[in-house]
Amino acid sequence: MIAGGLQLCVRPLRHGEARTVMSVFARLSERSRRTRFNGAKPCLGRSELRKLATVDADRRALVAFVEGDPEPVAIARLVRNGERAEVAFAVADDYQRRGIGSALVSQLLAEARADGVREITGLVGRDNSAAVALLRRTVERLHVAFDGPDLSIRAAL
Repeated sequence: MIAGGLQLCVRPLRHGEARTVMSVFARLSERSRRTRFNGAKPCLGRSELRKLATVDADRRALVAFVEGDPEPVAIARLVRNGERAEVAFAVADDYQRRGIGSALVSQLLAEARADGVREITGLVGRDNSAAVALLRRTVERLHVAFDGPDLSIRAAL
């Protein structure tokens, strides 16, 4: 259950499920796309879409659906490199600030911990305070540093 009393259903992204990735992307405003991709992103190129829809031993993703809405409302990805993994997530504008991103990231990080991931990293736009706040709620200690125009984040799991 999320804010507003809606039921949340979370499932793994299936390998090659590009339509689901595109569906979430289509529900993001220009601003949300900019904050998620650290710059203007009017569309996803074919190679980007293929990369985002890849699920394998080192890449996993979770997709969220909300009761009464047939299209996915959020996605969270984790790309593993040894004991470290990069995390990224996006929530459709109409569903932001309802706890969906927190639920997805929490579940994704729990699975990562169980698989031996010891640290997460990410690159966040300086104006994406919501993403930083979500990560601060999800991990014990979040280290944030300036990295050019963005913020580099790191946290032990």
